[in-house]
Amino acid sequence: MKPASDSLPIRILTHNIRYATSSLLKGEEPWPTRRPRLLGELHFQMRHNFEAFICLQEVLHVQLTDILTGLNNRKPNPNSSSSNSGDEWTYVGVGRDDGHRAGEYSPILYRPTVWSLQGSQTIWLSPTPTTPSKGWDAACIRILTIGVFRHRVSKKNLVVMNTHLDDQGAESRYQAARIISRKVSEYRHAALPVVLAGDFNSEPSGRAYRYLTDIRPEYGTTPLRDLRDLVPAEERHGNEYTFTGFRCDGGPKARIDFLFLNGFTDRLKPSPPAPSPDPSSATSGGLAGRASGYAVLSNRFDDGVFISDHRAVVGDVDLT
Repeated sequence: MKPASDSLPIRILTHNIRYATSSLLKGEEPWPTRRPRLLGELHFQMRHNFEAFICLQEVLHVQLTDILTGLNNRKPNPNSSSSNSGDEWTYVGVGRDDGHRAGEYSPILYRPTVWSLQGSQTIWLSPTPTTPSKGWDAACIRILTIGVFRHRVSKKNLVVMNTHLDDQGAESRYQAARIISRKVSEYRHAALPVVLAGDFNSEPSGRAYRYLTDIRPEYGTTPLRDLRDLVPAEERHGNEYTFTGFRCDGGPKARIDFLFLNGFTDRLKPSPPAPSPDPSSATSGGLAGRASGYAVLSNRFDDGVFISDHRAVVGDVDLT
């Protein structure tokens, strides 16, 4: 961890890991085969990034238990809880189907010795956001996981959000983007910087992406910025597309997994001053940091096994 007087480098990784299913697609390997490869990715990316956050999508409870067991170097125990006292890594989030363990999670993983959890909530992306529910033309229940964190040494604050928008319902994606934007605005009124991660099932030309990133007078500023666009092209690493499927023959690809920022400037600008404590306007939060790196990792290596049908997206920011 860094001294309180320094800017605080933070790594955020988002990855749709593909839920554990027995109905495998062509080219897909079962979860027990994919699991160690995913854990290898997470261990490598997080080993020297102690302030990091991991945001995952399509995570069933059994997968969450496996991932936390692997990250915490525990022996597998099917009767243990997902997170134990004293673990290096823990999480916030719930299963979307019942608000407990049923259905897919969109969890936020973090180190509790580094970050103090100030509060968390799950919002259902529907007209009834406080109860498990499906909205508009969505094929599945969709959620937004929110964690408010304080760095234990520097006392800097950060809001991390994680979501997975519907793959079928365009109206659902648009309405979900509206809900998410309102939540971002609430935290920025309180002068808190926000990172939003997830699988949005919307390319940059899509309505949901455009709503999240468009300038609107009621905010007075761009609500969210794609972290990729804040890093010069020559400094980005890896691939362009984030969705590949399980095909090796050049099948459909798309950029639908993103890290969005609110309260951060771009890589080439100097570090901004500390944000104003005055929460009286939508822009009063000021700039709390800057983007410093962006990468899209590979999801298939020499052994031919796909970790997932999505690639991980990794972003680095400096919190001032």
